[in-house]
Amino acid sequence: MAALAKSGDLRQVAAMVLFMFSGREMRLVDGKAVHWPEQEALLLADLHLEKASFFARFGQMLPPYDSRETLERIALAIRTTGARRVFALGDNFHDPRGPARLEPHAAGMLAALTRAVEWVWIVGNHDQDGTGDTGGEALEDVELGGIVLRHKALAGETRPELSGHFHPRITLSARGRKIARACAVRSETRMILPAFGALTGGMDAADPVILEAMQPASAIDAILPATGRLVEFPLWRSAA
Repeated sequence: MAALAKSGDLRQVAAMVLFMFSGREMRLVDGKAVHWPEQEALLLADLHLEKASFFARFGQMLPPYDSRETLERIALAIRTTGARRVFALGDNFHDPRGPARLEPHAAGMLAALTRAVEWVWIVGNHDQDGTGDTGGEALEDVELGGIVLRHKALAGETRPELSGHFHPRITLSARGRKIARACAVRSETRMILPAFGALTGGMDAADPVILEAMQPASAIDAILPATGRLVEFPLWRSAA
């Protein structure tokens, strides 16, 4: 892990709050990742690396540092949690050519990360061709400790499932202002992680598309950290 200690940001500590999912104890890490201590695993969704460089090709010029920021956040989360395995749940790069566009500094950061821990890339709809020569192993999905990890929730899945794809967010009112915050969406057996990438938008957590993806369920909640504790916002309840 020594290679991960070069960034000044790693002097910080990622904030973590405890929650339960399908009988397993897990932690939200800075509200955007999940640490599963029993499996020594860090779960991330929707990194969308090299999104800025993708848009630059079409004349929309954005600061080209989104990949660096995302990778620094991952390094910080690994350091804080002590995770030995990372599972990236799809849409890892914004497009299949993203790995080739990584500038040398970001490419070196990613190489250090994939050498430091066991790394699994779950393939998403933005990266159907895989993740190039970036280290780690690419899989369509994987079952870990009785929970299926995949990019997009699968209708009819009967096993507990963790996924991404939808970038859920919730809008909160605070002191007369509305603030959009990334959140996870959780039912008894399904959970959708927020987007982890530095340059990602979001979908309303209560959007019917997300609620449908969470079925079957008797209760669906948005969960996120606030002032060092987990807060839950009901999104849907069964009429039965």
